[in-house]
Amino acid sequence: MPIATELTRILGIKYPIVQGGMQWVGTPPLAAAVASAGALGMLTALTQPSPDALREAIRETRKRIGTDGWSQGVNITLLPSINPPDYAEYARAALEEGVGIFETAGNNRHSASDAVPKRFVIHKCVTVKHALSGQKMGVDMLSIDGFECAGHPGEDDIGGIVLLARAAQELSIPYIASGGFADGRGLAAALSLGAAGVNMGTRFMCTVESPIHQKIKEKIVESTEKDTIHIFRTLRNTARVYRNAVSTEVVRLERRPGGAKFEDLRELVAGARGKKVYETGDHDAGIWSAGIAVGLIDDIPNCKDLVLKIDKDASDIIKGMNRLIIDEEEYDTVRAKL
Repeated sequence: MPIATELTRILGIKYPIVQGGMQWVGTPPLAAAVASAGALGMLTALTQPSPDALREAIRETRKRIGTDGWSQGVNITLLPSINPPDYAEYARAALEEGVGIFETAGNNRHSASDAVPKRFVIHKCVTVKHALSGQKMGVDMLSIDGFECAGHPGEDDIGGIVLLARAAQELSIPYIASGGFADGRGLAAALSLGAAGVNMGTRFMCTVESPIHQKIKEKIVESTEKDTIHIFRTLRNTARVYRNAVSTEVVRLERRPGGAKFEDLRELVAGARGKKVYETGDHDAGIWSAGIAVGLIDDIPNCKDLVLKIDKDASDIIKGMNRLIIDEEEYDTVRAKL
């Protein structure tokens, strides 16, 4: 029996697992495979070069899912950019294609709820303060990102255990856990901390259906939890990325006397270089996001097998934990044997 939570009941998915939006990774093959496995697949809007291309990606994903699939959503990330995209047009394209679930991220929670009115919005937050703001603005669910996550963890450096426990104390709407989740143990832990499920990015990068180069998947399998690094710390725009020649150079420049301005780093961190990593398999070609969950990944399964294993392992762990609870009579019996 699959685990049922507010996430599964509200969205009508089978398993409480969300594939997070990832630049260059959240494409139709991956989103459709996750949805077909019974979890929530997520297309990344800004991976597509234009709103019209997003329309085609949505249609392709639906075609791949077929009638037996579950749900797909669209991620729209609202972050500062050298050349800001037309968020409204991307949102309009998704809305007109009938997308009913959106994952939003970024520091403008007004835009998050305004961009996709009358649709189910999961908004990603890295602090309880921002989560409360998102709740006030009317988002339907929150994705709470701990310091372990890939991408932007904020500047407060609060790990997932405390952040999720604080969310349980403060929030009145459902939330899912993000950052450092890759297996059944993580799902069981997230549920015990009040979450309605988990959001996974790095783990889904390393699947058969992920569109990235096989050599990068193999590099993830080889990696440990020590193989990520933070860039942009001195610019107050921290990002966790894979530790390679480029990210190490970025940090070196930031730490030199006088520091570094973004203009000094622009060429190193260009998105086109990061895309090249996934296309060519050269892990040193540019900056690419990875969470410390790389330390938990030791295989490259298909999405269906991965989702089923995570759910089964979490169920077994929860059942095992239930056996830890004994009544007074059992306690007395155990004590008498000591």
